Amino acid sequence: MLDLKAKPFCLNEENIAWVQDTLASMTLEQKAGQVFCPMGFSADPGLLHHLICDIGVGGMMYRPGFAAEIQNTHRQIQSMARIPLLLAANTEHGGDGLAFEGTSFGQPMAVAATDDPENAYRMGYTACAEGAALGLNWSFAPIVDINYEFHNPITNVRTFGSDVERVIACGSAYMRAAKENGVAVSIKHFPGDGVDERDQHILTSVNSLSREEWDESFGKVYSTLIEQGAETVMVGHIALPAYASADEKYLPASLSRSIMTGLLREKLGFNGLISTDATPMVGFTAAMPREKAIPTAIAAGADMILFNKELEEDYRFLLAGIESGILTVERLDEAVTRILATKAAMRLHEKQKTGTLVPGPEALSVVGCERHRAWAKDVAGKAVTLVKDTQGLLPISSGKYKRVYLNVIQKDNSPENPVVQSWKELFEKEGFEVTVRDRRVSISAMDFANMPGMSDEKKALMHEMYRSVHEAREAYDLYVYICNMENASNNTTLRLNWNVAFGLGDDAPWFVSEVPALMISTAYPYHLFDAPMLKTYINAYAGTPDFREAIMEKLMGRSAFTGFSPVDPFCGREELAL
Repeated sequence: MLDLKAKPFCLNEENIAWVQDTLASMTLEQKAGQVFCPMGFSADPGLLHHLICDIGVGGMMYRPGFAAEIQNTHRQIQSMARIPLLLAANTEHGGDGLAFEGTSFGQPMAVAATDDPENAYRMGYTACAEGAALGLNWSFAPIVDINYEFHNPITNVRTFGSDVERVIACGSAYMRAAKENGVAVSIKHFPGDGVDERDQHILTSVNSLSREEWDESFGKVYSTLIEQGAETVMVGHIALPAYASADEKYLPASLSRSIMTGLLREKLGFNGLISTDATPMVGFTAAMPREKAIPTAIAAGADMILFNKELEEDYRFLLAGIESGILTVERLDEAVTRILATKAAMRLHEKQKTGTLVPGPEALSVVGCERHRAWAKDVAGKAVTLVKDTQGLLPISSGKYKRVYLNVIQKDNSPENPVVQSWKELFEKEGFEVTVRDRRVSISAMDFANMPGMSDEKKALMHEMYRSVHEAREAYDLYVYICNMENASNNTTLRLNWNVAFGLGDDAPWFVSEVPALMISTAYPYHLFDAPMLKTYINAYAGTPDFREAIMEKLMGRSAFTGFSPVDPFCGREELAL
């Protein structure tokens, strides 16, 4: 039963009257528009007028842009709207989730690595204070997934780790900070990512935990944060067979009545707004025809549809679903009531009357402010984790290891990439002579078949591959790997893929018994799985300038390693720790 006086709404009679009166004043078409939260791609007034006045969307989300431009766009949106909009962003790890100039705390796992939930509060405060200055009122955070499966390419550093209590502590701290800034949270991705090794962006992934296992992990996280007043829950395209009915066993939660209504609403008692995750994701789109999926999502318990393949088409699909009986008007009314009640709980209707939905330009001074930057820098200094140094290599010095071979492994293989160059400059500043591996150059079987036709660059690499151990020792004093394999949607793996031919090459660490070597991961905490021969390994969880500088301070021995690993970097394998 929908109770507007209960958590998370806690509405008084006046606010309840606004919700009820607003709903009563809406046509069926206006109610249908309200359940959509499309991606914002433009600030064009004509397009915005169509979205807000013709279709009447209930929310919008923009990707990061320049702060002043985002604020102006949000101001346009709210000035056009009869019913104020929920304005969202992925402010998962700082204000940079909405503004280029915003403060970044790196990643949630970096915050967890400080072993202090106060830093999760500071991350949430920074994210929501800077976002609110631009008109943000809905944060698609905190991420409360639990990183159980180290192969998963989308969770890892986006999570607070694998310990349930730490996830709860950090998620709770972020929520507390968001509330202080008048921003609603969206805890995600229900019923829980991080169990399957696959990404819901490209298929319907599966949370395979038993009921008992789920209750003690994800269930405990969500029930705690719901009790603490989480305003909204984002439901992922993740199946939960243990709690699904037989006919919905492998249906994504975003389309499952068993999971959204049965588990989230009835068992966990969540009374707030349920949003789907982005519906263009394959985990949603491949589950059933979209014409059926859009109304089914609302019928099954979702209140808002996040993003669209094509908004006008989805809008028509929703109305057609009412005509065909997939979705009842009563269920649509309930969804819209929760949307309006969320807005009322945030006093958006009151702010609309006073013209304060979006602050003035003066509010932008908080974006990237000195205090937030200092907090972020402090996290970087505390998060960097020495996973192992069984060879006793650290600290290093240019006096002992003058000639450094630097190999930066990331998607962009160019040695001129700014990240590569920044690392080169950091080592050179300490007095090292740095040679950068050009990862654009590799040797194939065809090259071996045409040795005389090889380019000079490939001939040099061939020499590297076949030179003697003595020559390898004479060439370099230290090999340094920087692994910057950042997680992003639509990946199948973040594992290392060496540029080698026939098991040979300077790219793979064949030389570790001959020349000292170390590996630093700035984006994925499990690279030891593919590089167990490395005896010195560091996890930094993020590769921003603050983290790069913190790493160098620790490599040189000017700062102690204090980071605590929120996950098992040894992947449960004994040999990785040796």
